[in-house]
Amino acid sequence: MSGISEKASEAAPPSEEERELADSSETEPREPPRAVVPRWVQLVLLPLALVAVWVVAKAAGKVLVIFIVAALIALILNPAVAFLQRGKLPRGMAVLAVYLAFFLTLSGIGVLVANPISNQVASFSRDVPNLVKKANRSLAEFQNTLNSSGVHVKFIKQGETALQTLQDKLVKGSSSIVSSAGGLLTGVVSASFDVLLVFVLSVYMLLYGPRIGTLMRRYMPDGDGSPADDYPTLVQSAVARYVGGQLLFSLIMGATAGIALYILGLTGIFPDGKRYAVVFAVFYGLMELVPYIGPIVGALPAVLIALFNEPVSALWVSVMFVALQQLEGHIVAPQIFGHTLRINPLLVIFALLLGLELHGVVGALIALPILSVLRETVVYLSRHITFESWERPSRELL
Repeated sequence: MSGISEKASEAAPPSEEERELADSSETEPREPPRAVVPRWVQLVLLPLALVAVWVVAKAAGKVLVIFIVAALIALILNPAVAFLQRGKLPRGMAVLAVYLAFFLTLSGIGVLVANPISNQVASFSRDVPNLVKKANRSLAEFQNTLNSSGVHVKFIKQGETALQTLQDKLVKGSSSIVSSAGGLLTGVVSASFDVLLVFVLSVYMLLYGPRIGTLMRRYMPDGDGSPADDYPTLVQSAVARYVGGQLLFSLIMGATAGIALYILGLTGIFPDGKRYAVVFAVFYGLMELVPYIGPIVGALPAVLIALFNEPVSALWVSVMFVALQQLEGHIVAPQIFGHTLRINPLLVIFALLLGLELHGVVGALIALPILSVLRETVVYLSRHITFESWERPSRELL
């Protein structure tokens, strides 16, 4: 009887709690063991690796920047390529479709912004004779006022217009312009080659994206198998957060500029601000994608159009944009990028300044996405590696 009871207990089905524990253990990913970094690697190999990376990066210089820009563009466009692939479209065709959509969007935005600016430039060219006459009268009156006060200054010669004076100055400086034209042409050709190279490299990186992801998984410590602990996915998410933060930042700054210009138009300070507020807002928001010089370039159309119509209006528009840029640099940008990138705002400012110092505007442009990727890398490695302790037990010391 005891043997029968023992067999019956062995054949009894597992309880409900046991089944739930078994199911949870099968569904939940198990955390892999941490990789241990030996002491000799910490002492010798890691310092040498850091020095080697620094030397190679310094020697590569511009080439490294080109590859980083191409990689960031590929990471930004990769979600759209993956979305088209889910619709049974081959990866090569998906890459082609994404780039065509990208260039068509840029062309449409350029046409939308160029129309009002070209109209204002055309009206300005028609008004050039009147503006020259006004300038001559203003200069003559100012010169007479100074002469009557005992200050003898000649802005324009007798019988010579301001336009002729400007023409003489341009003729005298033509030699210097011609001498600098060669250097300017060389710079344009070099920049065009760099842009083409970035485009070609980004296409290849998109085409070989899955292989690059497999290579990264091979050389990084193993995750738990879930997307939340997959290193290539984390890098993609970091760049996506940067893009989201940059778009939100551009939207806020563009909308703020448009509202401010519309208010200036309603008050009569800048009448064209009411008419072209949306166009100016779109252009200013797009230029915010470029650090440092972007806000200046974004403000130029509105300032120039105001200058063509009324110089006093240009002064008020310039003051408005300066105040907007101060608000942007000290409050909006650090807060938005610090929240989206999960990085302290002080580090955001430091990364922008360091990138600007090392590689100019391009360095500032790629500084934040690089910082976001470095953050994800450090967090991932801190979860999956551990350093061998340098403390020895007292027995070994004795």
